[in-house]
Amino acid sequence: MDNNPQNNNENVEAEVDVDALRAVRLGKLEELCAAGSDPFKITSFDVTAHAADITASPKEGETVAVAGRLMSRRIMGKASFAHMLDRSGQIQLYVKRDNVGEDEYAVFKKQIDIGDMIGAVGKVFITHTGEVSVAVEKLTLLAKSLLPLPEKWHGLKDNDLRYRKRYLDLIVNTPVKDTFVKRGKIISAIRSYLDGEGFIEVETPILNTVAGGAAARPFITHHNTLDLDMYMRIAPELYLKRLIVGGMERVYEIGRCFRNEGMDIKHNPEFTMMELYQAYGDYTDMMKRVEDIYSAAAKAIGLGDKITYQGREIDISTPWRRVTMRDIVKETTGVDFMELSDNAARQALNKLGVEFEGEKNAAECMYVAFDKLVESTLIQPTFVTGYPIEVSPLAKRSDDGLTYRFEFFVNGWEGGNAYSELNDPIDQAGRFETQRKMAKRGDEEAQAADDDFVEALEYGMPPTGGLGIGIDRMIMLLTDSASIRDVILFPTMKPRAKK
Repeated sequence: MDNNPQNNNENVEAEVDVDALRAVRLGKLEELCAAGSDPFKITSFDVTAHAADITASPKEGETVAVAGRLMSRRIMGKASFAHMLDRSGQIQLYVKRDNVGEDEYAVFKKQIDIGDMIGAVGKVFITHTGEVSVAVEKLTLLAKSLLPLPEKWHGLKDNDLRYRKRYLDLIVNTPVKDTFVKRGKIISAIRSYLDGEGFIEVETPILNTVAGGAAARPFITHHNTLDLDMYMRIAPELYLKRLIVGGMERVYEIGRCFRNEGMDIKHNPEFTMMELYQAYGDYTDMMKRVEDIYSAAAKAIGLGDKITYQGREIDISTPWRRVTMRDIVKETTGVDFMELSDNAARQALNKLGVEFEGEKNAAECMYVAFDKLVESTLIQPTFVTGYPIEVSPLAKRSDDGLTYRFEFFVNGWEGGNAYSELNDPIDQAGRFETQRKMAKRGDEEAQAADDDFVEALEYGMPPTGGLGIGIDRMIMLLTDSASIRDVILFPTMKPRAKK
């Protein structure tokens, strides 16, 4: 009698002692090796078909070779049914002693377990219940699973464990794999769109000597040979704009950025950013790029103009709403900060119950009001323009004393940032000097000054539009994922304490 509780009826699985079960499986592996059938010596298996393709267009009588993980089985004397999972989905296998041979069938019954990697060659047929299956003629054990998979009915539900053991999450939770397949399609669609628009994909340094391009706290490391502290990049912006100076005109990068800051459902210290720069364009051109990118990404995964996020409908059809920060703040709070003196603006913030630090001017007060009171209300896609210079040190100055900059918001989240890029080296040097002074006063949001970048601008950079989009948040929205950890394969986790 088979004492392995995962074998005879795989649909009802009792509590098991994992260590004891591992010992049983090790014993089976030793038996296989002693018989000259060590699965770990097999180097390849010629797969000719995948589950989804077979089930979508079954050709009865066709011989196929499939491979994947054994997920369930029902042993019924001289014949058994099983389900195997490959990258495309599951397919049923029919394993009969008379077809595979007595010895091979005995191995299948006694020495192969749920979770094992198997290869099967056989003919496609359809059962009397209508299920597309493979009648196995040859079965090969390709790798032995020494640990049991999570129990079938309850699965892997603990989020902490899911993120730590993503490999198990992918095996037992089908929607998880679907999310990451969609992620790949979205990123491919972005690349395809930009390549088609004449942009060149480039790679810029992840290790930086200056933590520039954004206002964020960096991760610091040390280069031993140079005896030099370096920073994991917080944004690729300043390197990409150097390439515009160099005449590349249209460039983009999709890659990892790192910010040593808080973690929540929208923030992970390591995340994916897409930045593009277009010579002879401006921030209004970047609005069109955002709309096109979202449309292409949605189409790539079968979505239309209306998506649903956590039960809320969001309309991404174009054109998206465009509004100045001044107008949206006035609309929401009733206060036109740009008509007030600096002191009156600070008093208005106090009346609104908004806390702030420092002697902020009227434009900065407007920004604080927007950040605290308005941003979370912007559910439908919205471009907000007209940001203060103090929080936009890399954007071109506008005639009203603000900047040619927008951020766009969807579902109350900031989804990206764009400028008509500041290309005046004298103005840029002055902005960096202001940021230095802010940093000395303890402002953690001050941007690091990059004098080498200013020198690059002195060689001349054409008028340029630049755009950055947070890829992870975008994928959250398009895949209806509740947390950023659901769209990052291996999110940052605090190590578990050792027992």
